[in-house]
Amino acid sequence: MPEPKVAKKGPIVMETPKGTYYWCGCGHSQKQPYCDGAHKAAGFANQPNAPLKVEVDEDGKKPWCACKNTKMPPWCDGAHTKLP
Repeated sequence: MPEPKVAKKGPIVMETPKGTYYWCGCGHSQKQPYCDGAHKAAGFANQPNAPLKVEVDEDGKKPWCACKNTKMPPWCDGAHTKLP
């Protein structure tokens, strides 16, 4: 299984309206933190780091993981601080 690409060493904190989103778990999307389908060409189709469907229940700022190493996908858990 391929390793995810670190899109950014830190969270992407952004206003996120209530709704359904697909978080990029592979790091190859050009529309971070959201999936743009790049996982298919990067070898992540049907893998654990394929897009994750996320239901956001209320509007507000959300800390989306961009390093793709979180243990709480799609949210940042500080894993980026342990990356080389």
